[in-house]
Amino acid sequence: MSDVSHIKCPNCQHEFAPSDAYKEQMASELRQQMQKWKQEAEDKFKKRENELNTQFQETLLKNQKEQEEQLRKRIASDFEIQLKLLSEKNNENEEKLKAARKKEEDFLRKEQELKNKEEELNLTIQKTLIAERDKIVEQVRKNEAERLAIKETEQQNRIKELETQLDAQKKLAEEMKRKADQGSMQLQGEAQELALEELLRSAFPFDAIEEVPKGKLGADCIQLVRNSFATECGKIIYESKRTKAFANEWIEKLKTDMRMAQADVAVIVTEVLPRDMTQFGMKDGIWICRFSEVKPLVFLLRDSLVKIQAATASQENKGEKMQMLYNYLTGNEFKQQIEAIVEGFVSMKDAITKERNQMNKLWAEREKQLDKVLLNTTHLYGSVKGIAGNAVGDIQLLEGGE
Repeated sequence: MSDVSHIKCPNCQHEFAPSDAYKEQMASELRQQMQKWKQEAEDKFKKRENELNTQFQETLLKNQKEQEEQLRKRIASDFEIQLKLLSEKNNENEEKLKAARKKEEDFLRKEQELKNKEEELNLTIQKTLIAERDKIVEQVRKNEAERLAIKETEQQNRIKELETQLDAQKKLAEEMKRKADQGSMQLQGEAQELALEELLRSAFPFDAIEEVPKGKLGADCIQLVRNSFATECGKIIYESKRTKAFANEWIEKLKTDMRMAQADVAVIVTEVLPRDMTQFGMKDGIWICRFSEVKPLVFLLRDSLVKIQAATASQENKGEKMQMLYNYLTGNEFKQQIEAIVEGFVSMKDAITKERNQMNKLWAEREKQLDKVLLNTTHLYGSVKGIAGNAVGDIQLLEGGE
């Protein structure tokens, strides 16, 4: 009896185990085949019977009974043989089906055992990975805590060193300040004079800036105003003061210097304004301002002198124009315009300073946020790298590479 637990394909010679559906189909086909054979046997019997009837009519009547008996015996014998063969085939197929069902049950049982073992193995692997990850995380936390402790100790030592250095610098600065306060106020005044001259030269390159030698009577600095055709349009003299209090005799002294130098305008640049002034302005015919207000004030004064020179050069209505320009230059409208321009200049400067401080603060906050994100990313990469090992590709930026 052949083994039907596996069926071989006649084309590719591949063997495979039949399923329940296939077994039912096979049993059904065998039953149909048995019915077919039975039907064929009956048809054959009928056909043979018809043939014998024909022969019986053709043959002699005396042989009819004998031939009919022999025919019946032959047909019965053939029918019994066919039935026996079909029964044996059916029994053989039943045995094959039982063997195939048993093998399939064994296969399913082994498959279930393998699945159970696989699930147990996956569970064991998961538990092992979780345990290893916990160990790695704990080790990383310990290392990080140790590193932070070392870094904090280093920072504390560094802070102490900086505090020591800062105390020493404070003492040195106090000592230098004390010595500087004891030094000559003349040196401070000379520094402001040089800064004033440099400011005028850089702001008005077409004008001639003359320095009055030390010890010579007169103002500290003289500015010869020139127009675009290099024509002298007027003269402005400056007195630079850097003291803790304003002295009214400076005004009278500068008026004398103004007459001696035949200047058109006189300006006192001082750190401290008179008590009756909160900002730059004119007092007794002399302009008084701080160092930060020099540039916009001189710009307007210089523009006025250029316009006066242009009016003087024109002979039409000379006296009237000079009187109008003089009245405008010394009037309240000109003063208010200068105040508005200087106030706008100072406001713009304060706005730029404020905006710069805000941007520096914003940049510092963003830099701290970026450092925090990079630190968290590095920790996450280290944890995954510790668990997965070489399965995770190296990231040079997080490995410390350039």
